[in-house]
Amino acid sequence: MSTLTPHFNIWLEAEGEVVLSVWRIHLLEAIGRTGSISAGAAEMAVPYRVAWQKLHEMEERLGHKLVATQTGGRAGGGTTLTPAAEAYIGRFKVLMANLEACLRGYNAAVFDLDLG
Repeated sequence: MSTLTPHFNIWLEAEGEVVLSVWRIHLLEAIGRTGSISAGAAEMAVPYRVAWQKLHEMEERLGHKLVATQTGGRAGGGTTLTPAAEAYIGRFKVLMANLEACLRGYNAAVFDLDLG
């Protein structure tokens, strides 16, 4: 028998509304990497409007600014992640790593049986 590998998806809600998810964390990371909401959206293959809407929802529901934007000028504009965004990304990754480890342990206990 082949090895069974568990996978899962998790999101965090506030008052029944999605606040953080794997996809939303990837969006924040893409914005941080590219320095732009529009470039982050392009990297995620979603329209700018979708990225902006999800970012706005996260900020509103968390009660924290997640990006700082700077418009034009000589150096050009750009978007950076706030310390709050960095903290949420880090904490979400810790949560995911712990859940993955737990899931691997349960999976081994449940499915690594000799069903002979």
